[in-house]
Amino acid sequence: MDIPLISRWHTPLLQAKSVVKMKILVTGASGFIGQNLVKKLPTDWDIIKFDIKDYPDTRPKHLSFSNVNWVIHLGALSSTTEKDAKRVMDLNLAWSIELAEECEKHNVNLQWSSSASVYGNKYKCAVDENKAAQPLNLYAMSKYFFEEYMKLKSYEFTWQGFRYFNVYGPHEEHKGSQASPYTQFSKQASETGVIRVFEGSENYKRDFVHVDYVVDTHVKMIQKKESGIFNLGTGSTRSFLDVAKEIATTYNARIETIPFPEHLKSHYQEYTHADMNKLSMIL
Repeated sequence: MDIPLISRWHTPLLQAKSVVKMKILVTGASGFIGQNLVKKLPTDWDIIKFDIKDYPDTRPKHLSFSNVNWVIHLGALSSTTEKDAKRVMDLNLAWSIELAEECEKHNVNLQWSSSASVYGNKYKCAVDENKAAQPLNLYAMSKYFFEEYMKLKSYEFTWQGFRYFNVYGPHEEHKGSQASPYTQFSKQASETGVIRVFEGSENYKRDFVHVDYVVDTHVKMIQKKESGIFNLGTGSTRSFLDVAKEIATTYNARIETIPFPEHLKSHYQEYTHADMNKLSMIL
């Protein structure tokens, strides 16, 4: 399924250039962002792909770090509605901490995927990385706790955590209800001719960022020595209803309003907007 790219909302891609040949270990390599990242990494780099769903009993100490320059850790239990706290904290926090410890042991640099969900619903403006966190769910908590762990440890290797805003693009169809509005609306429009949006969708605004920009940022930042937590969005917002209207035009579909699900009301982000100054100064 092709996902429409709205050119005026799509940030131009960074051009990833292979300056030095690298050996990269990618976790979550068969996931949404992992698949896109592996395709974008320079072809002369040595890429090791790992996904825990294929090896569920594997811990970081079981992985090979021989001659690895960077780990790009994208593997996570990403459902924002997951209720099993033990499972979330094991896969997203404990596993990540063990991975960081192995990176220290083998002197390997680390990038990982964090999330704008750590900001919660507190802010209705562009947020920078210094804003206080207010995680709304277990997933967001696990991401925030790992960020805090990394800041407290002050590892000497280079480490970079990226707070993804609302990423969309190819290879996220398997995420079902957790997929971006772009994917969900495109699927509905192409299959039924009807796009279903929640009541009040004109008021829910997000910083939608295409996956190509996300993975190109990962590659570009590999060439940098700066450690820290970085927002990764576009610096602009768009409502769910605007996205639905654009896709409806593309597919000649109609829009239907449905009630807002009760189970989402307590932990649904109403607004996300990245302040991109910190990352822009580096890139």
